[in-house]
Amino acid sequence: MDPGDDDRRPVYRGLAALLLTTLLWGSSFPAIKFVVDEISEFTYVWFRSLVALAGLTPYTLYMVFKRRLDREVVVGGFLAGIAYAVGLWLQGWGTKYTTASNSAFITGLNVVFVHLYSMLLVRRYSGRLAASLISAVTGLYLLTKPVSGFGFGEGLVLAGAFFWALQIILIDRYCEGDPLLFTYFEMMPALLFMAPSLHNGIVEIPHGMRLIALIYLGLVCSDIAFALQVYGQKFIEAAAAGIIFLFEPVFAAFMAWLSLGETLKPLQIIGASLILLALFLSSKDTMKEIN
Repeated sequence: MDPGDDDRRPVYRGLAALLLTTLLWGSSFPAIKFVVDEISEFTYVWFRSLVALAGLTPYTLYMVFKRRLDREVVVGGFLAGIAYAVGLWLQGWGTKYTTASNSAFITGLNVVFVHLYSMLLVRRYSGRLAASLISAVTGLYLLTKPVSGFGFGEGLVLAGAFFWALQIILIDRYCEGDPLLFTYFEMMPALLFMAPSLHNGIVEIPHGMRLIALIYLGLVCSDIAFALQVYGQKFIEAAAAGIIFLFEPVFAAFMAWLSLGETLKPLQIIGASLILLALFLSSKDTMKEIN
């Protein structure tokens, strides 16, 4: 066996973890659409986070009892959680004033911010990564089919994309600890979305199939997916991780076809192919330097 294969095994595991993360996030869109038809976006955010926290509380208490709680995990989780919650809020607010296609495209531009971070601060950037960025953004444009124009809503979503990028960068910085503990503290800041409900004196409690959908979103698309993201980013550079996460609209389109009967047009198929090409272009720049 080639010794180089052993060196690459963590990278392969990291890639698999991030792709699975993206698949789970993509699977969330039909469930989210079903949930928010009946409850407010604020309730959706805090209740999903509450379910996620409930799922990880026994493990977290066990690790606290064993005195295995790392300060870096707590700090990193909170910081990434703030970035995640603010990004989610700005995206939701901005989407009210623009189209869903514009929101999807602009949100995906978080990869540009991540690449700028890698270029200017990490100072590990190659021509292949630049080519992968061009291919990915072009593919995202074809896949989401945004309409022209840039106004207030688009500006809010772009600001949200910056915070999505910041979440990836913070995980890149703090991902060395326990992924499950990190995810627990990352979910906490989103509970602040309960404030509008408490202020209005109306706390919505989902029930029936929507409760089941929220349990899936909290336990699978939050707990498992975010823990996999933290694990995967232990081995994968932030710039390459940003490219991988652009598979979310690809998987979302597939899930919409599978569960909602929606179809992909030829240009969207080309767009998905360009995102796949971007992954191959960035494949040689994926591995972090492991000391």
